Amino acid sequence: MTDDFDVDADAELGFAPAVTNEAKATTVQDAPKARAVKTSRPRRRAGLRRKLSSLAVLIGALSMVGGAYALLAPSSGADDSSTSPADIAKGRQIYETSCITCHGANLQGVQDRGVSLIGVGSAATYFQVSTGRMPAVSQGPNNIRKDAKFTEEQTEWLAAYVQSVGGGPQVPAGNLRESSDSLAQGGEYFRLNCASCHGATGAGAPLSAGKIAPSLKEATDAQIYAAMLSGPESMPVFADNQLTPEQKKSIIDYIQTLKASKDPGGFSLGRLGPVTEGLLVWTAALGLLVGVILWIGARS
Repeated sequence: MTDDFDVDADAELGFAPAVTNEAKATTVQDAPKARAVKTSRPRRRAGLRRKLSSLAVLIGALSMVGGAYALLAPSSGADDSSTSPADIAKGRQIYETSCITCHGANLQGVQDRGVSLIGVGSAATYFQVSTGRMPAVSQGPNNIRKDAKFTEEQTEWLAAYVQSVGGGPQVPAGNLRESSDSLAQGGEYFRLNCASCHGATGAGAPLSAGKIAPSLKEATDAQIYAAMLSGPESMPVFADNQLTPEQKKSIIDYIQTLKASKDPGGFSLGRLGPVTEGLLVWTAALGLLVGVILWIGARS
């Protein structure tokens, strides 16, 4: 039978076929598409489930790591008690009167005048202001200790305001010498971390480029602790992962005990022992001998 000859399928067969040739062709052509659609849907769902599972695992892992760090990371040792809004307001008044010109209205710093105070915390503010280094007279390699412009209470107000705006390390409240480490251990920490600049007795020493490591003779407990937290000028910052709060307190205990102890042998001469005493005696005796020889020669 040729394609040109039209056949009435209903009349020839006596009934209508369930599927016509056109429908068969359409069904055969659409079958792969239908199978592809049916197959792609489960794949998409499986892929979406895998992505959601991976995301859930990632979030869980990050939460566990963050929680473990919060539990195990060393604390700053700062006091958790909040400063009263009244103290912060008083500190703001002092800041706007004495500090805003160099450090800016928002602690952002002013070029060629003063550095930013964002992130320095109350520790750096307390150290610089309580030692009289700030307000600074001029810019230079060293800000020498001088009489403080503000009282202890005013300094704490100012430090509280800087802390409230910029955040940063804080000096813990309470006794800064209570430590489980022994005094000998504090001396070891001091010799390893401080003596190379401040000297074995804390008397201070010159550094390079016209800088100096100041004497610790007049430093208070809070000032020493604040200096270790903030690292003023050339001093490095001793964070709690380098020196724990207990180790910092043992260093303070050693320094203050060293300053308070007396010298039973007479003049301290820098507390370096009999070597300096002998050297001084021999130098003085030799100078005296040379002077006598020159005097005799002049008389002759």
